[in-house]
Amino acid sequence: MKSTTRGMLARAAGVLSAFDAHNRTLTQSDISRRTDLPLPTVHRICAELARLGALEKVDGVKFQVGVRLWEVGSLAPRSHGLREIALPVMEDLYESTHENVQLVVREGLEALYIERISGRDAVRLKGRAGGRLPIHASSGGLVLLAHGGPTLLTDVLDAGPQRLTENTVVSENGLRKLLDDIRRNDFVVCNKFLDEVTVAIAAPLRSADGTVVAAMSVALSADTDHRPLVPALRTAARTVSRLLGSG
Repeated sequence: MKSTTRGMLARAAGVLSAFDAHNRTLTQSDISRRTDLPLPTVHRICAELARLGALEKVDGVKFQVGVRLWEVGSLAPRSHGLREIALPVMEDLYESTHENVQLVVREGLEALYIERISGRDAVRLKGRAGGRLPIHASSGGLVLLAHGGPTLLTDVLDAGPQRLTENTVVSENGLRKLLDDIRRNDFVVCNKFLDEVTVAIAAPLRSADGTVVAAMSVALSADTDHRPLVPALRTAARTVSRLLGSG
């Protein structure tokens, strides 16, 4: 009975994992193809998840992630308490820069953006709040990679980091040097790592025991001089770290 329950939970989790930033609405056939689950199984799971509010039906034939799932996810201590503490500081940083300000945590081998403040005139970004970017190619992700330990870097290298632009660092030697620089300088500048139009800077956020638990970043047009923003970002990151109990 227990193994059957675990199997059902795993299949339900698989159905939910079929949705991502590029596939926000899916038919049951789409889900079946993306999960390799039989269509009748997908039909049963979708019906139950919809009954519980984890999925919602769209246009009669498609599904999207339900508001209830977002509500539950927002209660996760790693994101909720952190967002609550960091948001006022992020708002101040946005008011002084009028650029995209982001709060990032690590989820596996990806950078998960749990909050973003963007202005109308700020450069348009690839990711979104609640979205994910490669840990090796995003500024916040690289800060977390730098402080994630040698096993995490090994996992990233084993996965084969993708080169997104000419500036994306993908070699082992290049990444090791970059991560050493991040640990030494306590911030990173990623000039056209994700695309050809943005530069992003990021700094670590530390908990009471000094562990890096998140990163704060500012993303702007690659045509804009980012250097004046570095002191403001580092000050904001230190402020959040103090509020989290570090130093």
